Formats: sequence, structure tokens, C-alpha cells
Amino acid sequence: MKKRIVIKLSGRIFGMDNVKILKDYARFLVKISKVCQPVIVAGGGNIARRYINYARSSGADESSLDELGIDISRLNAKLLIYALKHRAYPHPPTTLQEIRNAVDSGVIVVTGGLHPGHSTNGTAALIAEKIQASVFLNATDVDGVYDLDPNKYKGAKMYRRIALKKLRNMLVHKESIAGGYDLMDLLTLKIIERSKIKTRILKADIKTLEKAIKGGPVGTEIIFPKK
Repeated sequence: MKKRIVIKLSGRIFGMDNVKILKDYARFLVKISKVCQPVIVAGGGNIARRYINYARSSGADESSLDELGIDISRLNAKLLIYALKHRAYPHPPTTLQEIRNAVDSGVIVVTGGLHPGHSTNGTAALIAEKIQASVFLNATDVDGVYDLDPNKYKGAKMYRRIALKKLRNMLVHKESIAGGYDLMDLLTLKIIERSKIKTRILKADIKTLEKAIKGGPVGTEIIFPKK
């Protein structure tokens, strides 16, 4: 059986102004599917944020906003499924059990969010746990974990490896890595910690992802405490 790899893809790549990038990702996923089985979780990106902000200004409650974000992430997933054609499971699974069944069919699986209150990062971690993935690659808008928000501070330094406890402390004091710097969240960390899921945070870039899948030291690896 091929090893299973869960990739959370930044919603940025689903922007409607660049159709070519989705086709490039589809070709890449078909290529790597010869050596592993990729399971992709699509983020909502700027499209979801625009819808959520509009709905919030109209008075929608937070749980409804979560559901709206999930809907957008599933639409993004469908765009990638269409680009993959017959190589992919035909629609975004909507439950963990459906994802498990889709993965068992052996094809590339692309999904979006699942539960209100869970980020797509958290969803990807749950999926990695459910299907016993060999690695979870969180492909974001930045190269990895920095000591400060790299979008705001030119002197920010990236960690090649970071202890889970240290990353948790950074997230608790999120103002130190503030802004729209899509990193991780506490729920996601709890999931990868309890099942010791090998996790790497890296740039949403095809060459970078390919290096990571081949075992290259790209991005930031999360380290678990030794027993």
C-alpha cells in the first residue's frame, strides 16, 4: 500500500485570477500519486474571508460564518477536483468516515472543511490521524515558522525545527506572530500531539512540496518531546 500524505493547501492558490496554477498543482499531484497517495485539504483563502466579512457585517452569527467558510473551501476543493479529472475522488467528502472510504479507493482525495469551529488546518490534522498518514504537510503563505511575523518584520528568523511546546506558547501569545500570518492553531497542535503525527509547515509551492515529500529539510518540522 502506498504511503498516505495529507497536504493542507493555502486558499491563496485558488484565486480566480490564476487558473494555470491549479492545472500545475493537478499535474504535480498526478505525478506524486505514483509513489504516494495525496489527500488534499483546500483552504478558503481570500474568497472565504471576503464572504465572511460581508456576512458578519450583515449580522450573521459566528457558527454561520464557520459554515460559510466551509462551503467556500469545498468549492475550492471542487476546482482542484475538476482539474484532476478522473484521477480524483469525484466530490469533496464531508465526513471523516467518507474521507476514509474515499482514501481506501486509492485515488487522490480533495476535500474542504468539515466541522464549524475547526480550521482547515485542524481538519487536515484530523484526517491525517484518521487515515494514519505518514506525514502532514501544512502548506501556507510563508516558508515556515518564524519568531516574528515575516510579513511585518524584515529581521524575522525562521526555525528549521521547533518543539511543539514552544510553538504552542507562541500561539497562546498570538500577538507576537500576529496578523494574517496563517500558521497553526491550538486545536491542530492537540491533534498532532496526541497521535504524534509527523508535521511540517512550509510554503505552498510545488517545488517545495516535492522536496518535502522526498524527505528534504524544507520549511519547519514540529518536534515532539522525548519520552
